[in-house]
Amino acid sequence: MDEREYDALRMSQWRAGVAGGGFTRRDLARLALGVSAAVALAPAPATAAPAAGPIVKPLPPEWFTIRGTNAEMRWEAMADQGHLVPVDRFFVRNHTTTPIIDGSAWRLLLSGTGLSGGPVEFSLRDLRRLPSTTLTSAIECAGNGRSFYTTQQGQTVSGTAWTLGAVGVARWRGVRLSTVLRRAGITPDAVDVQPEGLDDTYVTGGVDLGRVRRPLPVSKALDDVLLAYEMNGEPLPPDHGYPVRVIVPSWIGISSIKWVGRIEVSASPLFSPWNTQFYRLFGPEHPAEGTLLGPQVVKSAFALPWNAVLAAGRRHVLRGRSWSGHGRIRRVEVSTDGGATWRPAHPVGPASDVAWQRWEFPWRPAAPGAYTVRARATDRTGATQPTESVFNSQGYLFDAVVAHPVTVA
Repeated sequence: MDEREYDALRMSQWRAGVAGGGFTRRDLARLALGVSAAVALAPAPATAAPAAGPIVKPLPPEWFTIRGTNAEMRWEAMADQGHLVPVDRFFVRNHTTTPIIDGSAWRLLLSGTGLSGGPVEFSLRDLRRLPSTTLTSAIECAGNGRSFYTTQQGQTVSGTAWTLGAVGVARWRGVRLSTVLRRAGITPDAVDVQPEGLDDTYVTGGVDLGRVRRPLPVSKALDDVLLAYEMNGEPLPPDHGYPVRVIVPSWIGISSIKWVGRIEVSASPLFSPWNTQFYRLFGPEHPAEGTLLGPQVVKSAFALPWNAVLAAGRRHVLRGRSWSGHGRIRRVEVSTDGGATWRPAHPVGPASDVAWQRWEFPWRPAAPGAYTVRARATDRTGATQPTESVFNSQGYLFDAVVAHPVTVA
């Protein structure tokens, strides 16, 4: 179930010519050359929906920064909130546009060589009749923090210029994927499970790569993966995957497919552009073929506006959150003097292996001036945020301590 080990195994098999999932090394060559050619894919389910627009929900500027087809949460929007991110403030990551799907007509199709019979369909009503479970879990884009490679480390990277707001924690309710797989007749020979979304196909470099999809090992799929139909006690909104999305705790956000319409269950390895070409680390510190991402890294964020203005001589409580893809946070420290000294922050609320740790830090700045506040966290494995993140050209997995500017007046 280790994300990096699984990806390493599949990449070695893919290079050896093992084909599956409708994406081959020839398709990768076409993509790299920017040749206009479509990838041969299985027909899409009949429930594919028309696009409604990049994002459906309101995006007030005090809560969001718009980044193309995406919306980043402003951290100051969480200053007075509890453990969960309200749905109306939750970040949006879209490869194309948010589709509008008729839940009464929606069907989830399971098919593939890893099932004992033929294809099996489930309606939303079918899923709601199965035993439900609730999971509080984070979802985080692999590029969260990307812009700091440039603004803090002076390095040029490609991709959406997220600061730290491409992450959120919600309470998800649904049915375990393991329950659905067993009812569909998964066989002992099955090795991979690949959910696929119902949003528009993704085109880049002149190549239509099909709908967003990314395989999981059967061991992970049968463990803690959820087919969620509720978010924070309400039906999923369109931007967050209505009627059903996948939640894959601790794995990078691309694994948690929204608007899921089909799941391939395979007795042979599966591949897609999202586990062969994309979501890999390239750069001088990495081999030519790239390094696998693996789990998300340790991060911390202040629930403060960028360039916040605070009054001198008064007691302020700095609030923030820290999280890690490797498990719960063990310790958070804060510096208000440029990193010269560090003092422990006070944990607030629950600790979790798949969510975040809230914390507080009292500070009384004595004199006016320009300050930078810093927070660094250490997770249960002993991993601590460094002063500089190892560069990669696509700006993934930024984990360095962020220098947050504050003006004391």
